[in-house]
Amino acid sequence: MQSSESGAAGAGGGALKSYLVAHMREYGLLFALIAIMVFFQIVTGGTLMRPVNITNLFLQNSYIIIMALGMLIVIVSGNIDLSVGSVMGFIGAFAAVMIVEWNVPVPLAVLVSLVMGTLIGAAQGYWVAYWKIPSFIVTLAGMLVFRGASLWLLEGQSVGPFPGSFQLLSTGFVPDVLPKEATAELGAVFGARSFNILAMGVGIVAAVVIVSLGLRERARNSAYGIEGEPANFFWARNVIVLGALLFLTFKLATFRGLPNVLVTMGVLIVIYAFITQNTVIGRRVYALGGNAKAAKLSGIKTERLTFLAFVNMGFLAALAGLIFAARLNTATPKAGFGLELDVIAAVFIGGASMSGGSGKIVGAVVGAFIMGVMNNGMSIMGIGIDYQQMIKGLVLLAAVIFDVYNKQKQG
Repeated sequence: MQSSESGAAGAGGGALKSYLVAHMREYGLLFALIAIMVFFQIVTGGTLMRPVNITNLFLQNSYIIIMALGMLIVIVSGNIDLSVGSVMGFIGAFAAVMIVEWNVPVPLAVLVSLVMGTLIGAAQGYWVAYWKIPSFIVTLAGMLVFRGASLWLLEGQSVGPFPGSFQLLSTGFVPDVLPKEATAELGAVFGARSFNILAMGVGIVAAVVIVSLGLRERARNSAYGIEGEPANFFWARNVIVLGALLFLTFKLATFRGLPNVLVTMGVLIVIYAFITQNTVIGRRVYALGGNAKAAKLSGIKTERLTFLAFVNMGFLAALAGLIFAARLNTATPKAGFGLELDVIAAVFIGGASMSGGSGKIVGAVVGAFIMGVMNNGMSIMGIGIDYQQMIKGLVLLAAVIFDVYNKQKQG
């Protein structure tokens, strides 16, 4: 009896070990983010996890995460976009000139800016998709063109400030469902000025949805005889993720609630995760990046997909540019300088392959947060920007080496 139980335990342990090895990159990223956050929480004396700093983390990294969503699709399709930082800065400058100097209404300026970004993406995608010019060359040219265009448009000067309605894109917060007096009374219970019920409620609902979707997927896999995630690891992972989610939303609730930009990011992440994992066009993008010739022979319109990947990237770069300008409350000629490297690094750290065909939205988001937490933690510790750049470069190199090692081991 004991031998059979030990055998079953050994088999279960072996199944868990083999599953972890097969999904090492996916779960390694999540645990790496948690470990980095715990490390900086300790060395900064608890500053990292203060409500105001958590809010700043979301505000500081929102535009990186938004552009990483588009960059993942571009890289999965087997291309790259070096122009996103310059396009982001140009759109911020374009919006500033329209709003501040031309007195264009904010809603119209936002709409025109998004259309402009989309057209820029379409222009670059056209040369890559239909003329077969390498994306590296096209977007390198775009980086130079739009960096110069920002300087020309702003005439070398900063333009601002913006009206309050435009600043709400980045620095605004979703109003609570309860009056201020009630939130103040609740806040006193938790030792805070107020307690945002809406923020806490959104966190609880998100937690329930995550568990429900996970259980639904397990049931579907079981019905089709697909060997899925071991049950003990499934529950352990969900406890960690849900604990972190509820902790973060509790911290936000004790400050000012949900930032507008966090809601924007959350909606975009859900949409793009659904598109890449559950739609035909998403699967075709992965097929394109995996083997473009085979994809074309199978009837996939590879040129159109490549074109749309860059159109989407232009739209998201424009949205990021608006949020970045709204956060700074001014447009500067050097806005977006070098940010394309942070975006690309976030996607590669998040598990995307350099050769295309693999990568996940969640991985790109986690990769962006790893970069953001490292930047924030090192800044709190007083580490100079020179050392920060060196450390980020080493982290990126380590992520790529790990990716190559895993592929060689599996091969």
